[in-house]
Amino acid sequence: MLLSRNLISGKNKYLFVLTFILFSVIICAAFRTEDSEGFNFARREILLRKIGHEFLLQSGDSTSRVLPVKKISENEYQIKFENDFSFQPDSLVNITRHLLVQDPFASYFIVNVLNCGNSNVAYGYVISKNEKDDIVACIGRRQPKACYMINIKFKPTEIIIADSKYLLGSLSILAFISFIFVKSFKSRKEIPDNQNSGIYSLGSVLFDANSRKLTINGNVIDLTATETRVLVIFASSPNKTVERNRLQKEIWEDDGVIVGRSLDMFISKLRKKLESDPNINIVVVRSKGYKLEIN
Repeated sequence: MLLSRNLISGKNKYLFVLTFILFSVIICAAFRTEDSEGFNFARREILLRKIGHEFLLQSGDSTSRVLPVKKISENEYQIKFENDFSFQPDSLVNITRHLLVQDPFASYFIVNVLNCGNSNVAYGYVISKNEKDDIVACIGRRQPKACYMINIKFKPTEIIIADSKYLLGSLSILAFISFIFVKSFKSRKEIPDNQNSGIYSLGSVLFDANSRKLTINGNVIDLTATETRVLVIFASSPNKTVERNRLQKEIWEDDGVIVGRSLDMFISKLRKKLESDPNINIVVVRSKGYKLEIN
């Protein structure tokens, strides 16, 4: 009984530790994902500032400043400049395409060049990792000198979605393990106490496998170790045929020797010790084995 409880306790501890580890991994993954996204977005702002710098150089301006990049929505940024300038659209397309390849989140983005005064779109285009999906127009038409700002809007990234799926998948696994844990706990509760404690009720006979005793009508009968092992097998499957080969293997195979006639001898001894109760008997099932019949 103590060994059974220890085994159950050990399983509980194992499941608890496994659940705790998985939960910790999920939490760490969530924080790591957030940290990674913060780092990549900070890196993106530097790339955008570099776009502004390269853009001014292509426009012939090597002295004026690129103003701090402004995040105007979740996936949209704005680049502003200190002075007015004119620009060649194809230069801007080439610069953004070349630099944003270095951004792991920039799979698809829209660029709009706006007039500072009225925010009208002076020029715009769409770039993706698949060039056949690019939308670029009016290349070669130089834009007049004016105050411009550049808005770059990124498509929500697949990496973030993948991370979310990973976390949801991990939570599903955690829920599944919790379900198995609860189910196994309930199953253990449903197991009759006699099987957990090694005590079996066989009709009016009380069989204590731990102390190797039978109690029949108040009388206590001692059993040998082998008789106990035989009766435990029968008591675990009352009114069911137990094959002869199974009995021989489970009782004697660990000793390295299987003795055929010994089984009949021990069953005969058990019959005599159980004969005080007429409602319980070990019967022969021809060509198969034996059965513990309880009426």
